[in-house]
Amino acid sequence: MNIAIIDYESGNISSVINSFKKASVNQNIEIKIKVTSDIKTILSSDKVILPGQGSFKNCTESLEKIQGLKDTLNEFAIIKKKPLFGICVGMQMFADVGYEEVETKGLGWIPGKVLKIDNQNGKYKLPHIGWNQVNIKKKSIIFNNIKNNSHFYFVHSYEFVPDDKDVVSATTEYTSSIVCSVEKENIFGTQFHPEKSDQEGLKIIENFMDL
Repeated sequence: MNIAIIDYESGNISSVINSFKKASVNQNIEIKIKVTSDIKTILSSDKVILPGQGSFKNCTESLEKIQGLKDTLNEFAIIKKKPLFGICVGMQMFADVGYEEVETKGLGWIPGKVLKIDNQNGKYKLPHIGWNQVNIKKKSIIFNNIKNNSHFYFVHSYEFVPDDKDVVSATTEYTSSIVCSVEKENIFGTQFHPEKSDQEGLKIIENFMDL
C-alpha cells in the first residue's frame, strides 16, 4: 500500500509519519510512506493524508503556492474517489470558507464554514488544548472498535461547522458541542490529532488503513 502524506510546509509531520509506520506494524500491512507534493506520486498513491497545523489562511495559501497541488487533491479525492484523511486544519480545509484572520476560500469538498470557537466571554481558554472525550454520533469505519467517550488530543481555536449534519461522525464538548470528526464517502477528517492520541488514535489510523 502506498500512502502519500502531503508536504506543503504545514508544520512538523514527523509524528504523523511515525504513527502510520507503527500502525502498519500492528496490522502487519506492508506500506510505503512518501512525504510529498509531487503530483504523479500523489495520484498513484492508494491513500492520502492531509495534515494541517497553524491557521486556515496559512495552510490554504501554502497549498495554493504549490502549482497543481490543489487540483491534484481534488482529482484524487473527488474525481477518483480515493481515501483521503484530513487532520486538524487538514480537515477544516474541506470547508467552503474559513474566517481565521481573514475570509479564506477552502477546498469546498464538504459545504460549511470554519469559525472561531465561542469562548463565552473568556469562560473557556483558547486555544482548546488537551485531552477531551469524543462522542461518536453514527456508525463510522474509522471509529471501528473504539469505545464511545474515548479521549483524544486537541489543539485548536477554530471549529468546522458543516451545513449537512449527516457528515458529522463525532463531536466533543468544550464551549458547546464541537464537530471533531467528519466523513463523506471516501473523505475522512478529524479535528483531534490521532497521531498524538495514544492507542485510541493509533486505532483510528489502523481503521483508515484497513479501508
